[in-house]
Amino acid sequence: MSELRKDYGEALRKAKLLRSRRRRLWLGDKLEHPDDYDDMPRTPQQAPEDISNKSYVVPCASAFRDAVLELAGRRGVNPGELARSVLLLMPGEAANFPDPGEPEPGDRETVILKSGANEGKNWRRKPRLQVRTVAGRKAPQIRSALALALAMDRGEVELTMEDGRAPLAADRLKDARAEIARLRRQVGASSFEPLAHGVRNRTEALHVLGFPPGARPGPDAVRKRYRALAAIHHPDGGNGDHKRMSQLNDAVRILRGKG
Repeated sequence: MSELRKDYGEALRKAKLLRSRRRRLWLGDKLEHPDDYDDMPRTPQQAPEDISNKSYVVPCASAFRDAVLELAGRRGVNPGELARSVLLLMPGEAANFPDPGEPEPGDRETVILKSGANEGKNWRRKPRLQVRTVAGRKAPQIRSALALALAMDRGEVELTMEDGRAPLAADRLKDARAEIARLRRQVGASSFEPLAHGVRNRTEALHVLGFPPGARPGPDAVRKRYRALAAIHHPDGGNGDHKRMSQLNDAVRILRGKG
């Protein structure tokens, strides 16, 4: 009876294995699978890379330390998060950014020892930052990253995030400037030529505002046309013209019966 159960169990296992193969073949799966082989030992998964954080003592000038702490306080983060963000987003720039270096010999701070044989005594030491960030960093790397963060905060360095699949910002700006230049040429070509003697009558006022001869536009139509043209020809605009703007004002006064 036990032999029968053993044979039945083996047959059931092989049937499941065959069904598994057929199912993956039907799904188009071309990858090998450990279940395709009898008694094949499974390969143990590789342990994930150690990305644990580590605490660093980073000696630095007291002015540099105070500036980093002030920036971190304004951003609602700690110095380690500042350094980690820069090293993640701008690794190349951080690596090439100058290291502010360690403090000068005369730049020291006084602390009170809290333990040991000298507990309660004053101790002069280098100013420092306590930074907790990804393991494997060195103090100069962290100082450079924090110096880059300060430079960005002062506006000395700008960070531009771009989608690598999209056109670069410089190319988009170039295209936008070319389009602006094209539109300005079109506006200039389609704008009315200022009348040499100024706007003297209703016919000339209609011409200046772009209405056909003999038209009788109502107050709303005149106001809308004036606003549209004033936005183009106002001297404060990039394509403005004082003479055209003056004649627009004269044309509106005439059509409103005030000229």
